[in-house]
Amino acid sequence: MLQELPAPSAARPEPEGGPAPSLTDVLIARGTAEPRTIERARGVAEATGQRIESVLLQLGMVSERMLAEAYGDLLGAPLAAPARFALDAPLLEERLGARFLRQARALPVAVEGDVLTLAMSDPLDAFTRDAVAAATGLAVVVEIALPIDLDAALNRLYPTGEAAGTDAGEAADDDAHAEDTDRLKDLASEAPVIRLVNQIIARAVETQASDIHIEPFEDRLRIRYRHDGVLHEADSPPAGLIAAVISRIKIMARLDIAERRLPQDGRIRMAVRGQEVDFRVSTIPSLHGETVVLRILDRSSVRFDYATLGLDSRLVARLHAAFDLPNGIVLVTGPTGSGKTTTLYTGLSALNATTRKIVTVEDPIEYQLHGINQIQVKPQIGLDFASLLRSILRQDPDVIMVGEIRDLETAQIAVQAALTGHLVLSTVHTNSAAATITRLRDMGLEDYLVTAVLRGVLAQRLVRRLCAACRRPETVSAAVAERFALPRDATIWHAAGCAQCRGTGYRGRLAIAEFLEPDAAIERLVLARADHGEIERAAIASGMVPMLRAGLNAALAGETTIEEVIRAIGAAGEADSLAAPDPAPVLPLDMDA
Repeated sequence: MLQELPAPSAARPEPEGGPAPSLTDVLIARGTAEPRTIERARGVAEATGQRIESVLLQLGMVSERMLAEAYGDLLGAPLAAPARFALDAPLLEERLGARFLRQARALPVAVEGDVLTLAMSDPLDAFTRDAVAAATGLAVVVEIALPIDLDAALNRLYPTGEAAGTDAGEAADDDAHAEDTDRLKDLASEAPVIRLVNQIIARAVETQASDIHIEPFEDRLRIRYRHDGVLHEADSPPAGLIAAVISRIKIMARLDIAERRLPQDGRIRMAVRGQEVDFRVSTIPSLHGETVVLRILDRSSVRFDYATLGLDSRLVARLHAAFDLPNGIVLVTGPTGSGKTTTLYTGLSALNATTRKIVTVEDPIEYQLHGINQIQVKPQIGLDFASLLRSILRQDPDVIMVGEIRDLETAQIAVQAALTGHLVLSTVHTNSAAATITRLRDMGLEDYLVTAVLRGVLAQRLVRRLCAACRRPETVSAAVAERFALPRDATIWHAAGCAQCRGTGYRGRLAIAEFLEPDAAIERLVLARADHGEIERAAIASGMVPMLRAGLNAALAGETTIEEVIRAIGAAGEADSLAAPDPAPVLPLDMDA
C-alpha cells in the first residue's frame, strides 16, 4: 500500500485543448479581467515561464476568489465551502501522505462509495488528480478550494513538527526565553511561524475583516477578527507560539521586539493574495504577553462615495452644500469606529481639484489620497495638531482637514483659519450633533466664535447592513409600531444567516446620520448658552432628521434591523423588547440585491 507519493512536478501536463486560453476567456466573460490585462499577463508569463493564472495573481490583477470562481465556470465544478474542511481526522491518511497533500495543495473532503471528493486549489492539476486516484483506487471528483481555506485545513489536520512539537516546559518557562531577544528573533524567523502569521493575515483580508486581535492567555493565543463591527473568534494556536507569533508581527512592523513593557505602534505594508494592503499595528503589554491589534487598511476594497456609505441622499445634498462653502468649519462627530474619517475622506475626494489646495493633518494617515497633501502628526518631536496648523496657514491652503479637535488650542487655531477664509473639516468625539456645540463650549471656545464659523455638524453611527440573500420580512408588531411611531402595516426585516454572510445575517455596514445646520434660531440659543437638548429641538424644528429616525427609515427600507439601530445608537433597554417572535436565527440583508 502506498504510504507517500512524490511531490507533483512543476511542469504538470495540462488537459487537452489548453486550459489557459479557456480560463482567460472565462475571466473576460465574467468581467473579472479586460482583454488588455490578459495580454499583459500573457506576455509576462511567456517571459518568465509561469502559468498565466499565477501571473494574474502575483500582479494583483485578479484575487484568489475571482480565480476560483472562474475555475468553477470553466470546469462546472463547485467551490468547496469552509464547512467541507471541518474534519475530525484526515481522510485516507494511510494512503495519502501529508507532504504530498501540502505540496499538491489538495485535500480529500468526502468519500461516498467508490467516489472520492478532492478539494484542490488548482483544479487543472491533472497529475495530482490522477495520482490520488491511483493511490486510493477510487474515482476522483474535484471541488475547487480557496487557497486560504485549504491552507488553514492542512495546517490544522497536518501540523508541522516545529509548530506541533513545541515543548510544554518551554511555554511554562516563558519568562526565561522572553528575555532572550536573539531567541525571539530565531523563533519568529522559523518557517512554521512565518506561515502561521501569513495565514492569519491572509484569512482576515480574504474575509474582509477590519481588524485582527491577537491576545495571549495562559493556555492559548486567541485570534479574533472583527467583521462589520463585531468580533468573531478563529482557531487558536498553542500557547507555546505566543512569543514567536507576536515577535514575528513586531519584526514585520519594524518595532523593537526587546521592548515588551511599553505600548508600541507601527505599520506593515505587504501584498496579500495579490492585493496591496496596509496594516496599522498596535501592541500593549498584558498579563501573559503583549496584546496586538492590526487595523486592516485595504485600499482595493475602499470606495470613497456616499452611495457606499449609505447616507440619505437629502442629507448628502446638504452636506455637499456645506463642503462647497468658501470658509467656515464643518465637523463630523461620533464615537471611535463610527466612520468619521471615511466620511471626511469622501468629502475631500469630491473637493479635490487642481484649483484647490487641500492639506490634511492626521494621526495617523489611514489612506493616501492622490493629489492631497497629507501630514502625519508626530507628538514625540513636538509636531502636534496645533503646531502643524499654524505652519499650514502660511502655505495658503483652500481646504484644511484636521484629524481631530481635542483641545482648546487646536480649536482656536481652527477657528482662526475659518475666519481668515479657509474651509476647515474636522472630527469631534460627541454623541450627537447638538452636543458638539456644548463640547466646543466646554473646551473653552467662546459662543460668539462658534456661531461665527460653524457651518454644519454631521453626527453618525455605523450599523450592520442586512444580507439580502437571507433577510426575512415581517409585519411590525403593534407595540413596536406605537413605540417608534411606525405605520401599523409597516414591514420590518430580521436577519437569518446563510453561507454568504458567514451565518451572521449581515454583510457590510452603512451609516445613519443627522446633520445640523446652524440657523438664526440656533445661533440665538448658542449665544444664550442653551443646553444641547434645546439646540436639538430647534434643529429638528428647522428640518433636521434625528439619527434614530434616520435609522428607523433604513430599517423600514430593508437595509438593517431595528435591533441594530437601537444597538448602535445606544437606547438602553429597547433591543430586548424588539426580538423576533420566533427563535429563528438572525437573517442578513444585502443592499446590492
